[in-house]
Amino acid sequence: MKDILRCIIVDDEPLARQGMELLINELSYLNLVGQFSNAIKAKEFIDQNQVDLLFLDIEMPGLSGLDFIRSIKAKPWVILCTAYPQFALDAFELDVVDYLVKPIAFDRFFKAVEKVREFHLLTQMNNSSLEEVQDDYVFIKSNRKLFKLFFKDIIYVKGLKDYVVVHTSKEKYVTAMNIKTIHSKLPNHIFVRINKSHLININKLSSVEYDSIFLGEREFTLGNTYKEAFLQNHIGDKIIKR
Repeated sequence: MKDILRCIIVDDEPLARQGMELLINELSYLNLVGQFSNAIKAKEFIDQNQVDLLFLDIEMPGLSGLDFIRSIKAKPWVILCTAYPQFALDAFELDVVDYLVKPIAFDRFFKAVEKVREFHLLTQMNNSSLEEVQDDYVFIKSNRKLFKLFFKDIIYVKGLKDYVVVHTSKEKYVTAMNIKTIHSKLPNHIFVRINKSHLININKLSSVEYDSIFLGEREFTLGNTYKEAFLQNHIGDKIIKR
């Protein structure tokens, strides 16, 4: 069934794997198909089997979790589960869905998995493309319809593997293209790349705090690769000084 997520656990600690298994068993739409103590064995399994969701530790002997993500070509959704919060910035640069710090409470686990489930169902339901770009709007084809989206209504765009999700003030639209392609088609004076996974509508920007960008209550990570250009082009000459 398309709404069942086939998942695996990759963690070198047996107790951590057991704890994650208990959490997974609480949700009927998660199907645990494998557990691995190291990334090498997990990679061999992913290369030969369908895996939708990966619960992954970072600090492991041999191949770290972050290097493991970089090594996978057809990436499943990834939720990182670690005792080390300092890797969060590097992790989100690799398109992970969420970053859970051990010990993991069920409510936080549930929130992360629901995010994956929503993205997964959207990609199953939609086969979209960017059809036409005009001065102040774009047409997106979704489910045999053309939706007219005004730039002013688009809040941000999130890249998810071979799809992007366009978040507007009312709906979400999944488009079968990568974030680099949609960025090249949208006006770059409005839509700004802030990390590997996100474009934001610069007109929706409300505040910036070190490595974080806020669009109202929504918080996004400002990636190292994009930080200097973002601050120079959109912040530097607009600060009122004494």
